Amino acid sequence: MQALAERYEAEILNFDRDGEVERICESMRDIMRTKLRRRGVVVAVSGGIDSSVSAALAVKAFGPKKAFFIQLPEIDSAQDTQSRGSQLIEHLGVDHATHNIAATLEAIGCYQARDEAIVKTFPEYADGWKNKIVIKGGLDGQVNHFSLVVQDPQGQQFEKRLDLKEYLQIVAATNYKQRIRKTIEYYHADRLNYAVIGTPNRLEYDQGFFVKNGDGSADLKPIAHLYKTQVYALAKHLGLPDSICNATPTTDTYSLPQGQDEFYFALPYQEMDKALWAHNIGAPANELAEMLGITEEQTKFVYQDIENKRKTTHYLHVKPYLIEAMPELNL
Repeated sequence: MQALAERYEAEILNFDRDGEVERICESMRDIMRTKLRRRGVVVAVSGGIDSSVSAALAVKAFGPKKAFFIQLPEIDSAQDTQSRGSQLIEHLGVDHATHNIAATLEAIGCYQARDEAIVKTFPEYADGWKNKIVIKGGLDGQVNHFSLVVQDPQGQQFEKRLDLKEYLQIVAATNYKQRIRKTIEYYHADRLNYAVIGTPNRLEYDQGFFVKNGDGSADLKPIAHLYKTQVYALAKHLGLPDSICNATPTTDTYSLPQGQDEFYFALPYQEMDKALWAHNIGAPANELAEMLGITEEQTKFVYQDIENKRKTTHYLHVKPYLIEAMPELNL
């Protein structure tokens, strides 16, 4: 275990931050110049660590005059995430715009469809209540299933297991948020002849924690090879505000506070980084178990959960399938 921990520290924690920043920025400039052929970049900044680091790298690569930032809040957006996004914009000195997408989401039925499914689980759910979805089962070797947590106006919380139909409808409705945001990002990209920056880290990208044609859609994803722990390290290295460097990862999708591990991952991101890295290098389950302080059986469940998520979210990564190849277009 000590050898595994030492290797993780050497390879993941103690990486060359200066060298990595320069490598990413040079690659971004090369991709923009030789492949994308765009004048600058658009970044949607949520106040989270990933979009903040991606935005800072974009400014370092292209300069503040060739970057355009967008804030895209809605009814369920947390106030602190919006505040951090504004801090980042001021810190980096980039031209920006804010589009509140709540009215659009209301018009296309996002909130109505979500609440319709919630009421089927909690008939008493009404205006003034809050909600979130939580994941269960992965660490215990069970098939992942989801529960709905609601909170009444007095602050009392209730939880019930979601039926598949209601789960799918709630997720489909909330996916509108990511897809509407991406539509606005591409409006500005088209208007400015810019490219759109995607912001997933390695854990999210590997495990399919994104919405197809939503936050998964982009022209360039500069941090998809970095574990989230490394993204946090780069935030500090790049001198981003402490409020961003110390922010806890959230989905910022549901009205109740919701950690990413609650909604999707079997473990908090620090442990999931270690688990994904260990799985990628073929480390035995017993060594990772000792490193994480969990049982070997639980570690095997985490490894299996990683593989299951790769299989079930594979379609998110693929391009549209063609019936016949088009060699003229390299397709």
